[in-house]
Amino acid sequence: MAKVSGLAAAKKKLILLTNDDGFRSPGLTALAEALRPYARVYIVAPDRERSSISLALTLRHPLRAEKTGTNVFAVDGTPADCVYIALKYVLPQKPDYLISGLNLGANLGCQDVSYSGTVAAALQGTFMGIPSLAVSLVSPNGRQYDFEKAAQLVRKIIEALQRTKLPPKVYLNINIPPFPVKGLKISRLGERRYAPELIKKKDPRGKDYFWIGVGHPKAVGPRNSDVHLVDQGWVSVTPLHIDRTAYPALNSQLFSSLINIQPE
Repeated sequence: MAKVSGLAAAKKKLILLTNDDGFRSPGLTALAEALRPYARVYIVAPDRERSSISLALTLRHPLRAEKTGTNVFAVDGTPADCVYIALKYVLPQKPDYLISGLNLGANLGCQDVSYSGTVAAALQGTFMGIPSLAVSLVSPNGRQYDFEKAAQLVRKIIEALQRTKLPPKVYLNINIPPFPVKGLKISRLGERRYAPELIKKKDPRGKDYFWIGVGHPKAVGPRNSDVHLVDQGWVSVTPLHIDRTAYPALNSQLFSSLINIQPE
């Protein structure tokens, strides 16, 4: 008799998929296909690319959610908008997991995590009490991705999380280098320092406009940080917390002059 997967053996889980690349992204499609035999999968994702939009919410104009397929919805908003709409309008119940990805490109280090719409969707899910993962694919040339193998790896991670639950208010930022990979390692955030790149041009009317460029980031930080582990061929799994308080600074003398200020 064939061995039954851990996800298939139990009652099917409800999994919400989203991203910042748009609902047509091949990474999102591959992940949905890998999970559907084992889970009830809903896709609620932006109707177009929304990269580097972080945790922005659309507050100044209405949003639309168009059903484009079975349990697939395209939203003309941000990844965080998508999570709100999924929970309040689309899903029949609160999902067991939220997975943001598979993102086309790395989300490594403190800077990427701050800017990323992919990571922000997982953060939004965590705010709303959903165990959440952000999963990104790393490619040296930005083109070669093994979606099928990456999606199968994510399925294994979800199976493992059913046995070991995420701590409260913690979500995972996962970066998968090109296959074959060495394995998975729990990592801390490093840094990808970007050289400022701003390209100035003129439009047909002679007015200036600007492109913010890629910046060619340089990996820095401890050798056990995500930016270096991925370069070595490891899948980095970085636990992130919603609390950004700098605890070592709370009792620091650095701010002694501030607490002595007397408001008028």
